[in-house]
Amino acid sequence: MLAAGWAAAFPLVSGLGPHRGWGTVAATGYLAAAVAVLTLPWRRARSWSVAVALVGALAAPLLWLVLTGQGQSEVAVIERSGELLLRHGTPYLADPRTVPEYTPYLPGMALFGLPRAVLGAQEWPARLLGDARLWCAAVFLGCLLAARRPHRTGLAALTASPLVALPLCVSGVDLPMTGLCCLALALAARGRPGGAGAALAVACALKWTAWPAVAVVAALLAVTAGRRAALRGTAVAAAGTAVLVLPGALRSPGPMFHQVFAFPTGRGTLPTPAGSPLPGRLLADLGPAGWYAAVALLLLGGLAVAASLVLRPPRDVVGAADRLALGLCLAFLLAPAGRFGYLALPLVLALWARLQARPGPGGEPRTAARTDPRTTTRTTPRTDPRTEVAPTPWPAH
Repeated sequence: MLAAGWAAAFPLVSGLGPHRGWGTVAATGYLAAAVAVLTLPWRRARSWSVAVALVGALAAPLLWLVLTGQGQSEVAVIERSGELLLRHGTPYLADPRTVPEYTPYLPGMALFGLPRAVLGAQEWPARLLGDARLWCAAVFLGCLLAARRPHRTGLAALTASPLVALPLCVSGVDLPMTGLCCLALALAARGRPGGAGAALAVACALKWTAWPAVAVVAALLAVTAGRRAALRGTAVAAAGTAVLVLPGALRSPGPMFHQVFAFPTGRGTLPTPAGSPLPGRLLADLGPAGWYAAVALLLLGGLAVAASLVLRPPRDVVGAADRLALGLCLAFLLAPAGRFGYLALPLVLALWARLQARPGPGGEPRTAARTDPRTTTRTTPRTDPRTEVAPTPWPAH
């Protein structure tokens, strides 16, 4: 019912058409899920209600928005950047004149626009399969499944919740980075620096807001696999990010700097539309001194989180996800420009980590390391045959 009320509020308070459309359809889906909980037998109520929510709050509004061509401007930006990358080798326009012509993402994000550039948008199959939201959703869900396959009902409930369903339907831009960060944390908790570094490299090539995850994953690797593993994971992440980002950066360094770094922080030629009244934005509105004060607070918050990683490094996936979520919350709150919607990313990280830590069928946590039978120490004491006493036979009757 809470999710239904949240969705029903969007048609009343939101000024964005895709948000209002999602809220209208999703509210009905969440209400139907609540009815399923109240009417079905308790053994099937949970799974059926989650399935109804997935269809009503995610699949149905996503299909409708895609086929009718509705979505936030980020969808068109990603698809245009894919076409620019395919034709000119860079996802950035040399001289953007309006806000929709800016591409505030790193070059890796343009890969999600390549299907549109290849398939076009003439017929409905092409409009459906070329939509960047579908590919963003596929990477997000694939990463969560590859992380360790948590309880299916819990994962489905997280996906059907407004935290994921809304951004997936209207833009999808932050979900690939979120899924890749989750995958990197899960692999680091299992002591796999190569895989964790590779996942981080792809995430860091999408948006620079994923860069704090490198420090968190390195701290977790240092605990689970040692300092050499932490260094190796960090090296893989840095090298992979450079391979994915440098070609676009070298081809158009000026446009990339202005669109990816200056514009989102409020220092571009045009004002950013990210204008939610968060503390950093309120400070930046006071003038240059307020902007520098917001940046100083942002740096202090980052240093505090970095110090906590050194003094008390996380020891499991829940602790690491919470530390990353805390750092991202501080960044979004204190940044000179931001939106309330950005705060959904830390919440998804924290909820996903707790799904990972739920006990498995045998009561063992799903994030626990497996025991290698070749290195298992035998603890059962052996009996010396010289001192073994033969059992007394049962007397015959």
